[in-house]
Amino acid sequence: MNKKLAAALSGGAVLVLTLSGCSDDSDNKVDDWAKKVCDQVQPQLQKIADANADIQRQTADNSKPADVQATDSAAFQQISQAYKALGSAVDSAGPPPVDDGETTQKEAVKELNASSAAYAELKTKVDALDTKDQAKFADGLKGIADELNKISTSGDQALKKLQSGEVGTAMAKQKGCQKPTASSPPPAGSPAPASPSASASKKA
Repeated sequence: MNKKLAAALSGGAVLVLTLSGCSDDSDNKVDDWAKKVCDQVQPQLQKIADANADIQRQTADNSKPADVQATDSAAFQQISQAYKALGSAVDSAGPPPVDDGETTQKEAVKELNASSAAYAELKTKVDALDTKDQAKFADGLKGIADELNKISTSGDQALKKLQSGEVGTAMAKQKGCQKPTASSPPPAGSPAPASPSASASKKA
Protein backbone atom coordinates (compact mmCIF):
# COMPACT_ATOMS: atom_id res chain seq x y z
CA MET A 1 0.00 0.00 0.00
CA ASN A 2 2.84 2.38 0.83
CA LYS A 3 5.22 0.98 -1.80
CA LYS A 4 4.50 3.58 -4.49
CA LEU A 5 5.00 6.32 -1.95
CA ALA A 6 8.37 4.87 -0.91
CA ALA A 7 9.45 4.50 -4.53
CA ALA A 8 8.39 8.05 -5.36
CA LEU A 9 10.15 9.45 -2.31
CA SER A 10 13.40 7.64 -3.05
CA GLY A 11 13.45 9.27 -6.48
CA GLY A 12 12.97 12.78 -5.13
CA ALA A 13 15.41 15.50 -6.07
CA VAL A 14 17.17 16.95 -3.06
CA LEU A 15 19.86 19.60 -3.00
CA VAL A 16 23.32 18.06 -3.50
CA LEU A 17 22.18 14.51 -2.77
CA THR A 18 23.78 13.51 -6.05
CA LEU A 19 27.18 14.92 -5.20
CA SER A 20 29.98 12.56 -4.32
CA GLY A 21 33.73 12.22 -4.67
CA CYS A 22 36.38 14.85 -5.19
CA SER A 23 37.41 16.85 -8.19
CA ASP A 24 39.97 19.44 -9.27
CA ASP A 25 40.91 22.26 -6.95
CA SER A 26 38.66 25.27 -7.25
CA ASP A 27 38.88 28.84 -6.07
CA ASN A 28 39.28 29.22 -2.29
CA LYS A 29 36.35 31.63 -2.06
CA VAL A 30 34.07 29.09 -3.71
CA ASP A 31 35.39 26.40 -1.35
CA ASP A 32 34.68 28.64 1.64
CA TRP A 33 31.14 29.26 0.42
CA ALA A 34 30.57 25.55 -0.16
CA LYS A 35 31.81 24.71 3.36
CA LYS A 36 29.51 27.33 4.88
CA VAL A 37 26.49 25.80 3.13
CA CYS A 38 27.43 22.15 3.50
CA ASP A 39 28.08 22.36 7.25
CA GLN A 40 24.42 23.37 7.65
CA VAL A 41 23.11 21.05 4.95
CA GLN A 42 24.23 17.69 6.37
CA PRO A 43 21.83 17.52 9.36
CA GLN A 44 18.92 18.33 7.04
CA LEU A 45 19.90 15.72 4.45
CA GLN A 46 20.10 13.25 7.33
CA LYS A 47 16.55 14.13 8.40
CA ILE A 48 15.29 13.54 4.85
CA ALA A 49 17.11 10.20 4.61
CA ASP A 50 15.68 9.12 7.98
CA ALA A 51 12.14 10.14 7.01
CA ASN A 52 12.52 8.21 3.76
CA ALA A 53 13.65 5.15 5.73
CA ASP A 54 10.64 5.45 8.05
CA ILE A 55 8.28 5.34 5.06
CA GLN A 56 10.19 2.38 3.63
CA ARG A 57 9.55 0.46 6.86
CA GLN A 58 5.79 0.86 6.43
CA THR A 59 5.63 -0.81 3.01
CA ALA A 60 4.59 -4.28 4.20
CA ASP A 61 1.27 -5.48 2.79
CA ASN A 62 -0.03 -6.06 6.31
CA SER A 63 0.77 -2.53 7.51
CA LYS A 64 -2.26 -1.00 9.22
CA PRO A 65 -3.64 2.17 7.55
CA ALA A 66 -3.46 4.10 10.83
CA ASP A 67 0.21 3.16 11.26
CA VAL A 68 1.01 4.09 7.67
CA GLN A 69 -0.82 7.40 8.08
CA ALA A 70 1.03 8.29 11.28
CA THR A 71 4.42 7.37 9.81
CA ASP A 72 3.88 9.19 6.51
CA SER A 73 2.49 12.28 8.23
CA ALA A 74 5.49 12.55 10.55
CA ALA A 75 7.90 11.89 7.67
CA PHE A 76 6.38 14.58 5.45
CA GLN A 77 6.50 17.04 8.35
CA GLN A 78 10.18 16.23 8.90
CA ILE A 79 11.00 16.56 5.19
CA SER A 80 9.11 19.86 4.97
CA GLN A 81 11.09 21.29 7.90
CA ALA A 82 14.35 20.00 6.41
CA TYR A 83 13.69 21.71 3.06
CA LYS A 84 12.88 24.96 4.87
CA ALA A 85 16.17 24.71 6.77
CA LEU A 86 18.03 23.94 3.52
CA GLY A 87 16.55 27.10 2.02
CA SER A 88 17.71 29.08 5.05
CA ALA A 89 21.21 27.57 4.78
CA VAL A 90 21.60 28.58 1.14
CA ASP A 91 20.08 32.00 1.88
CA SER A 92 22.29 32.76 4.89
CA ALA A 93 25.46 31.73 3.03
CA GLY A 94 24.95 34.59 0.59
CA PRO A 95 25.47 34.33 -3.19
CA PRO A 96 28.21 31.94 -4.33
CA PRO A 97 31.20 33.89 -5.73
CA VAL A 98 30.61 32.89 -9.36
CA ASP A 99 28.88 34.36 -12.42
CA ASP A 100 25.13 34.81 -11.83
CA GLY A 101 25.69 33.57 -8.26
CA GLU A 102 23.04 35.86 -6.76
CA THR A 103 20.37 34.82 -9.26
CA THR A 104 21.16 31.12 -8.84
CA GLN A 105 21.10 31.43 -5.06
CA LYS A 106 17.75 33.24 -5.01
CA GLU A 107 16.16 30.71 -7.36
CA ALA A 108 17.52 27.78 -5.34
CA VAL A 109 16.13 29.24 -2.10
CA LYS A 110 12.78 29.79 -3.82
CA GLU A 111 12.69 26.16 -4.99
CA LEU A 112 13.64 24.78 -1.58
CA ASN A 113 10.94 26.83 0.13
CA ALA A 114 8.41 25.68 -2.48
CA SER A 115 9.38 22.06 -1.79
CA SER A 116 8.92 22.67 1.94
CA ALA A 117 5.41 24.00 1.31
CA ALA A 118 4.60 21.08 -1.00
CA TYR A 119 5.57 18.49 1.61
CA ALA A 120 3.57 20.36 4.27
CA GLU A 121 0.57 20.12 1.95
CA LEU A 122 1.16 16.37 1.51
CA LYS A 123 1.17 15.99 5.30
CA THR A 124 -2.22 17.71 5.47
CA LYS A 125 -3.58 15.38 2.78
CA VAL A 126 -2.25 12.26 4.51
CA ASP A 127 -3.82 13.41 7.79
CA ALA A 128 -7.19 13.73 6.02
CA LEU A 129 -7.23 10.17 4.61
CA ASP A 130 -9.87 7.73 5.88
CA THR A 131 -8.01 4.96 7.69
CA LYS A 132 -11.19 3.00 8.44
CA ASP A 133 -11.76 2.11 4.77
CA GLN A 134 -8.63 0.35 3.48
CA ALA A 135 -9.63 0.62 -0.21
CA LYS A 136 -10.28 4.37 0.06
CA PHE A 137 -7.08 4.80 2.03
CA ALA A 138 -5.06 2.95 -0.63
CA ASP A 139 -6.60 5.12 -3.38
CA GLY A 140 -5.80 8.26 -1.41
CA LEU A 141 -2.25 7.10 -0.87
CA LYS A 142 -1.85 6.47 -4.59
CA GLY A 143 -2.93 10.04 -5.28
CA ILE A 144 -0.36 11.33 -2.80
CA ALA A 145 2.33 9.18 -4.45
CA ASP A 146 1.42 10.73 -7.82
CA GLU A 147 1.78 14.22 -6.33
CA LEU A 148 5.09 13.22 -4.78
CA ASN A 149 6.33 12.19 -8.22
CA LYS A 150 5.41 15.63 -9.56
CA ILE A 151 7.27 17.36 -6.73
CA SER A 152 10.39 15.29 -7.37
CA THR A 153 10.44 15.83 -11.14
CA SER A 154 9.71 19.55 -11.35
CA GLY A 155 11.11 22.81 -10.10
CA ASP A 156 14.71 21.85 -9.48
CA GLN A 157 16.45 23.72 -12.30
CA ALA A 158 18.15 26.25 -10.01
CA LEU A 159 19.28 23.47 -7.69
CA LYS A 160 20.82 21.65 -10.64
CA LYS A 161 22.57 24.85 -11.67
CA LEU A 162 23.83 25.32 -8.11
CA GLN A 163 25.32 21.81 -8.28
CA SER A 164 27.07 22.40 -11.60
CA GLY A 165 30.35 24.02 -12.57
CA GLU A 166 32.78 25.45 -10.03
CA VAL A 167 30.25 25.58 -7.19
CA GLY A 168 29.23 21.95 -7.72
CA THR A 169 32.87 20.87 -7.71
CA ALA A 170 33.50 22.71 -4.44
CA MET A 171 30.34 21.31 -2.82
CA ALA A 172 31.20 17.77 -3.91
CA LYS A 173 34.40 18.00 -1.86
CA GLN A 174 32.48 18.79 1.30
CA LYS A 175 31.45 15.76 3.32
CA GLY A 176 28.39 17.64 4.54
CA CYS A 177 26.99 17.83 1.03
CA GLN A 178 27.40 14.15 0.20
CA LYS A 179 24.49 11.75 0.33
CA PRO A 180 23.86 10.36 3.82
CA THR A 181 22.52 6.94 4.69
CA ALA A 182 19.65 6.52 7.12
CA SER A 183 20.60 7.37 10.68
CA SER A 184 23.60 5.70 12.22
CA PRO A 185 23.30 4.17 14.72
CA PRO A 186 19.59 3.39 14.28
CA PRO A 187 17.26 3.67 17.27
CA ALA A 188 17.32 0.59 19.53
CA GLY A 189 15.08 -2.15 18.27
CA SER A 190 14.48 -0.65 14.84
CA PRO A 191 15.24 -2.62 11.70
CA ALA A 192 18.25 -1.64 9.65
CA PRO A 193 17.03 0.63 6.83
CA ALA A 194 17.61 -0.49 3.28
CA SER A 195 18.99 1.90 0.71
CA PRO A 196 16.16 3.79 -1.05
CA SER A 197 17.08 2.52 -4.50
CA ALA A 198 17.33 -1.09 -3.37
CA SER A 199 14.04 -0.95 -1.51
CA ALA A 200 12.27 0.75 -4.37
CA SER A 201 13.48 -1.82 -6.90
CA LYS A 202 12.60 -4.77 -4.70
CA LYS A 203 9.13 -3.48 -4.00
CA ALA A 204 8.33 -2.19 -7.45
